[in-house]
Amino acid sequence: MSQWEGISEFVAAAELESFTRAAQQLSTSVAQVSRRIGRLETHLGVKLFVRTTRKVALTEAGQLYYHHCKQLVSGLETANSALTELQSAVKGKIRLTAPVYFGENELAPLLTDFAAQHSDLELDIELTNRQLDIVEGGFDLAIRLGNLSDSNLVAKKLGTRQMHVCASPEYIAQYGQPHSLAELASHHCLVGSQPYWRFSEKGLHRQIRVDGRFRCNSGHFLAMAARKGVGIAQLPDVYVHQDLQQGSLVELLLPFREKEEGIWALYPEKSFLPHKTKMLLEHLVQGLKGR
Repeated sequence: MSQWEGISEFVAAAELESFTRAAQQLSTSVAQVSRRIGRLETHLGVKLFVRTTRKVALTEAGQLYYHHCKQLVSGLETANSALTELQSAVKGKIRLTAPVYFGENELAPLLTDFAAQHSDLELDIELTNRQLDIVEGGFDLAIRLGNLSDSNLVAKKLGTRQMHVCASPEYIAQYGQPHSLAELASHHCLVGSQPYWRFSEKGLHRQIRVDGRFRCNSGHFLAMAARKGVGIAQLPDVYVHQDLQQGSLVELLLPFREKEEGIWALYPEKSFLPHKTKMLLEHLVQGLKGR
């Protein structure tokens, strides 16, 4: 038998001096309480109770055993209460990784608001453009943008982002603007970490290889170069939405704009998520919805 079997029944019966009241407290039957205590006595090789028609009383061995078992049951109850509290409160630590620019400009206000709302929560945030191994790095969450590669991680969609092909009014005045994908070959394209841009043409996904005299793996740099008239860039809205609203950049090739991409939270597959993590995910969904 399990070493724990019958312990809860024994402690309840010892404190209430009754198998009946112990059964009521534990929401079980008197027969079950009697059977489990009987098996416990057989396992231990001692009598724990003296049974009478009106009540039960502890033997000397029972009193000694109760003294130690009470501490075990109390410790288990404390552990269960602590776990319940952890699952119902936003407290503890969340370790998160995200891309640098997106983290600084989109996540920073949301994460700092969340931290201010929950004073018992500890946030450990690592911003990097490298895709770190979540499990090996001990992360609870990783924020990823765009198309996801296959993995055994769980992906929750937090929101969407839109890619924009854009140039400054000065560039357009000097070089004109492309009206077809083929015309990109005759323009100065600002090339990022990938040598191709993504489009949608007649409902089909297309990747167009681009080239130019300015290359950089930083979207921030590419957006700056586009504003200064160096060339045409394809960038997500986090880099250019204000410029497009203010007119310092003009969107090009709108008929070929690809559908919105996902903003994702990835986390290791688990049977359940801690309450603190669920609350943070919901906070990010609501915050990114209003961006």
